[in-house]
Amino acid sequence: MNTHYSKADIHIHTIHSDGSASVREVLAHTARATDLRVIGITDHDTIDGALLARQMAHEYGIEVVVGEEVSTADGHLLALFIERWLPPGRPAAETIAVVHDQGGLCVAAHPFDPLVPSLGRAGLRWHCTGPRAGAWPLDGVEAFNASSWIAAGNRRAAAFSAARSIARCGGSDSHSLATIGRGYTLFPGASADDLYRAIQRGQTAEGGGRWRLDDYLEVAAYRARKRWQHRRGQLAPVAEQAI
Repeated sequence: MNTHYSKADIHIHTIHSDGSASVREVLAHTARATDLRVIGITDHDTIDGALLARQMAHEYGIEVVVGEEVSTADGHLLALFIERWLPPGRPAAETIAVVHDQGGLCVAAHPFDPLVPSLGRAGLRWHCTGPRAGAWPLDGVEAFNASSWIAAGNRRAAAFSAARSIARCGGSDSHSLATIGRGYTLFPGASADDLYRAIQRGQTAEGGGRWRLDDYLEVAAYRARKRWQHRRGQLAPVAEQAI
């Protein structure tokens, strides 16, 4: 019997952190313009948008994983399938333990990207297989991050996960609608529960294509506008609710 595989984008940002699209816009675009079955909302150091997205997801026929891209003291960590907010600034080992206590899963975000805070820069090899093997019991590695400017980082991440029998995941690291689904995780099944089990069992694969130049320019322009609004005191608080 042939196994059915689906796509999940486990790394998406919204206006609840530094993304340019609202939760509703992300959900509507995903349902209309992609073949994703599951998405993970992983705003930086907050789960407000993810909780809202999960509440609204049934309207769009997709499933939402509540996640958070946590700024640990050692680099960025994707915490998936969580229910409680994780504060930034704590050691990676402590954060991973708290995620697992919630029944969640931990995936190293862009682990070997030299341009962003990553666990690879803080000794990922050392803590996973070196003298401190097991100090960071990760469930997966983002073997493909579509936003990574330097392709060698993705290659190193894929080789690292393959050599250690750890789940290979992919994500878009989307900060705009155009890049949702650009990177994805391929998994057997179709539901968020299936994705959870596939990551646990190492039955996932990464896929997708990198951002285009205009995607980077769009995000840079958005961030410049936000900085300008911040300096002028014109930033309004995020106001979204399920209707």
